[in-house]
Amino acid sequence: MSTPTAREAEATQSAGRSAVQRRTGRWIDRWDPEDKTLWEDGGRRTARRNLVLSIFAEFLGFGVWAVWSIVVPQLPAAGFDLTVDQMFWLISVPALVGATLRIPYTFAVPVFGGRNWTIASALLLLLPTGALILTVGDSTTPFPVLLGAAALAGLGGGNFASSMANISFFFPEKEKGAALGWNAAGGNIGTAAVQLAVPLVIVAGAGVALDRAGLIFIPFILLAAFLAWRWMDNLSSAKADPRSFAVAVHHKHTWVISFIYIGTFGSFIGYAGAFPTLLAAQFPEVAIPLAFLGALVGSVARPLGGILADRVGGAIVTVGAFAVMALGAVGAIVALGSGSFPLFFGSFLGLFIATGMGNGSVYRMIPAVFRTSGGTAKAAAGCIGIAGSIGAFGGFLIPRGFALSTTVAGSIVPALWLFIGVYAVMALVCWLVYGRGAMAAARV
Repeated sequence: MSTPTAREAEATQSAGRSAVQRRTGRWIDRWDPEDKTLWEDGGRRTARRNLVLSIFAEFLGFGVWAVWSIVVPQLPAAGFDLTVDQMFWLISVPALVGATLRIPYTFAVPVFGGRNWTIASALLLLLPTGALILTVGDSTTPFPVLLGAAALAGLGGGNFASSMANISFFFPEKEKGAALGWNAAGGNIGTAAVQLAVPLVIVAGAGVALDRAGLIFIPFILLAAFLAWRWMDNLSSAKADPRSFAVAVHHKHTWVISFIYIGTFGSFIGYAGAFPTLLAAQFPEVAIPLAFLGALVGSVARPLGGILADRVGGAIVTVGAFAVMALGAVGAIVALGSGSFPLFFGSFLGLFIATGMGNGSVYRMIPAVFRTSGGTAKAAAGCIGIAGSIGAFGGFLIPRGFALSTTVAGSIVPALWLFIGVYAVMALVCWLVYGRGAMAAARV
């Protein structure tokens, strides 16, 4: 029997190091996606399996987060007597809670494990869906109780942060952008799906059965939890690094990017939440199910924004997105003056597309900005978490803006003019900071 050569022995030892080490509870004790041997020998398959199941769970999270956006316009038909301001509160409070939960949800993955937290966060969605079922079936339910039930829907908004954090640990740097892009887009589409499905489900048969808006989630939530339990994995190498947030907090670009992201992602969430109610109020003769198209085109446009930013620079795409968003708002104002539904609807679809592309371009900008400005990868990672949380607060501000405008002026037009002014400021800030000098040369 021949003695192994030194090269063969080294190869055998390397293969041993590269093998994925598993233990009970579906924990993986050794995971290095940058190790080509590990990645090719089952690592890629493991990562993609976790990505697909993560997308499904996050899809449901976004759906629960957005469910009140499509339930609220149906409340009057079910016998609820609510003011315009109360209706916009029910739309906006899930965004407020979801934005607040994003940072703690990010740290849940390293503490509990990605698989374990996916199971837990999926099952937590039973709370808002159960509260919805119990409250909307009785038109005498007090408004504070309805508001509390709507606030629980914010649990779905936190799922985005934990899902993105979990998937980031599974993929090598060269594939991480695409994986996170698919994960984000798949989750965002949950908003469009719920706005399409719920109106059809609640009117099936006689009358309006709003409790079905919660019931339809139950089997899918249980399925997501089961699939995560059976086929997802925990990574013992997934460690939280609070220092990344501490470093990012002291970096000026974290706050500039967070301000800009309020305008892109915050607008997407805010308009997606308010759009069904706006259609019902401004054009009651038009079927509400059309509202799902706004969230759909915005979700699909997100990866396109990142791709275009890779080619021409994120700052240019983001400034262009703000310009289109402003034009869309102007078109909506003109449409309200002329009573033109096609112009109103088309203007908002253009606005949604621009928000989606802006989301993709801003996320693409973050690592380039910190690299060009001398920041660290740790600071860039912290910025992603902080900007994602702060940006989501726009989902609260936009519906509240519409509520205040309607209450004070009897129209959403003043709110739209205010948003146009904010977009102009954000575009100017983006261009002055990232569209000139070294940032422009680096095609940030």
